Amino acid sequence: MKYRKILLTGSSGRLGQVILNSGYFPNLLAPARQVLDITKPNTIQKFFSKNDFDAVIHCAAIARMVECENNPLKAVETNAIGTSNLAIEVLKKESQQKNKIRFVLISTDGVYEGTKGNYSEKDPAIPYNIYGWTKLGAECAVNLLSNFCIIRTSFFEPDNIKFDTSAVDAYSSKVPVDYLVKAIAKILFHKFTGTINIGSYRISEYQRYKRYKASLKPCKFKDIAKAVSFTIAKDASMDCTLWKRISKEK
Repeated sequence: MKYRKILLTGSSGRLGQVILNSGYFPNLLAPARQVLDITKPNTIQKFFSKNDFDAVIHCAAIARMVECENNPLKAVETNAIGTSNLAIEVLKKESQQKNKIRFVLISTDGVYEGTKGNYSEKDPAIPYNIYGWTKLGAECAVNLLSNFCIIRTSFFEPDNIKFDTSAVDAYSSKVPVDYLVKAIAKILFHKFTGTINIGSYRISEYQRYKRYKASLKPCKFKDIAKAVSFTIAKDASMDCTLWKRISKEK
């Protein structure tokens, strides 16, 4: 599947920047927030009236958990309501253009409970903090579309690990940001619709980051949990069987 124009939201964020510079996505439209602000429907309407596209990669969000906890209203307005605003205008544009628009939402492993790990796409979505709940709200809006893919994932920057300690007893399926961008390119141009976990195998946070930061020191999950004022996941690992199958397809 080829797309004439692809709209990218959140292009100023880290993931958006890597997408922009990857070369995997020809003919990208990457409006600044001043031009298209998902919390302001009139800016979406204005941009949509002046630009045609047949695919969307939706990265715009407040992704820092601490910011969501400190300002839940802003988190809801951006992540949940903002995505709803975007989905509404996509539905309108589909009606005008008489064709379906491919829509990829970057969600999070934080929609799962984060306690037992190995979560599949069929497991209940029970977020453990405000960020997760707002992203689950975004997923609900995107499910109203017909040609959509919701990517549940978590990524990190191997060359930008700012912390000095990491837990040996906390687990995830996080992937390097470059890996995630390649996966987005694969799924965008694939026929798959629905929700998919994209991640790597289950290992401890310490094991994952230690290979990229030799000076990293081990600690316990309880040490990290007591240092923050909100709930964090002890085991956010995901069952990525579906993604493994799709990723091997030519």
